[in-house]
Amino acid sequence: MKKQKAKNLKIFGEIIPPGASRELNFSFAKLHTNTPIDVPMIVERSMYEGPTILFTAGIHGDEVNGVEIVRQLISKGINKPKIGTIICIPIINIFGFIQKVREFPDGRDLNRAFPGSKTGSLAARVAYKIMNHIIPHVDYCLDFHTGGSSRFNAPHIRIEKGNKELTRLAEIFNAPFILQAKNLKKSFRSSCKAKGVPMLLFEGGKSNSIDTVISNTGVNGSKRVLAHFGMLRSTFKVSQPKKNSVTITKSSWVRAQASGMFKSAVKVGSFVNQRDVIGHITDPYGKVHYWIKAKHDGYVFNVNESPLVYQGDALFHISTIVV
Repeated sequence: MKKQKAKNLKIFGEIIPPGASRELNFSFAKLHTNTPIDVPMIVERSMYEGPTILFTAGIHGDEVNGVEIVRQLISKGINKPKIGTIICIPIINIFGFIQKVREFPDGRDLNRAFPGSKTGSLAARVAYKIMNHIIPHVDYCLDFHTGGSSRFNAPHIRIEKGNKELTRLAEIFNAPFILQAKNLKKSFRSSCKAKGVPMLLFEGGKSNSIDTVISNTGVNGSKRVLAHFGMLRSTFKVSQPKKNSVTITKSSWVRAQASGMFKSAVKVGSFVNQRDVIGHITDPYGKVHYWIKAKHDGYVFNVNESPLVYQGDALFHISTIVV
């Protein structure tokens, strides 16, 4: 089939012709010093018609592993498509990234501010610009996140149960796990669904940390998705999956039954059996010892790496049902 030449693309008032590369910036606020804060957006277009895929990261400013994944897509030239258009926004929450915190300066979580408001809070205004000026041009979105509060996530894709298209794309991405989870209200994912834009949400690693295994998983998965749509250039090789993703349909948290010094006895991503010892809590004086055991068989896909925990803190996230 003969390739069709792409049409002009107009974002934030700028026309981007087929075959062009552009770095756009959308501004939403200034520092107290009147210094503008811009959000860089890299747009790469093929000469030929095809899907438009958006790669985003840094919705939470301290989730730098996602930023690293999108950075690699750009620096390696993976974002230069064979057909269609690829848009990369490595850091959406610039304020949080600078300060190494999750939230916006107004204390709001951007991922609970969608679809946003033109005259609302700072976070809501950013969400509004994304949903009204970028998403209407997008066919698919891959959004990269990490675990928070010292909790290390095994690399996994989150999708809503029953969505056949996203299930197929998640299988193509081939992260170790696929977690079926409902869309949260006012999240980026739920707002994209409302606009008819399918999203794969990637989770891996922990906040304020870069992990090579996690970033490699994110980059390789992105390449597989691009290859599926015929967008990956032949100069890039796609690694063949060694095994299929494990789909988790239900899971439960193991919480600390005592406060103290905590040490995990299992690696994230491993399978444990009921009654296996998976962790230990003690006090600084060696008087208290609390052994944590698995309540059921399952995969450990989130581990708290904090050395100090309080009673009730989430320590492990373990699957209860897999398919």
